[in-house]
Amino acid sequence: MKLFHRDRRNDSAAHRRIYARFEIAYTMVDFLAALMFIIGSVMFFSDAWVTTGTWLFLIGSFFFAAKPTLRLWREVKLYRLGDMEDLARRAGGEG
Repeated sequence: MKLFHRDRRNDSAAHRRIYARFEIAYTMVDFLAALMFIIGSVMFFSDAWVTTGTWLFLIGSFFFAAKPTLRLWREVKLYRLGDMEDLARRAGGEG
């Protein structure tokens, strides 16, 4: 079983549930990162808000860094779930 295999998301109800939860988290992180960058960009138009805008850029950068982390975490969970199902089948005498 390989990581980042798209077909795995439909292997079982548990796979679909994990995939859906991570897609929601991924979308929220993407949205928050974009929002931080938009607000930070607007703040750069005023000298009084440059420091706050810079902090929002930094926070947005952390959100963007969270995206591949979430994707890897999801794939590891799906990978482990697949391995557990294989082990359960073997232990039960199936396959």
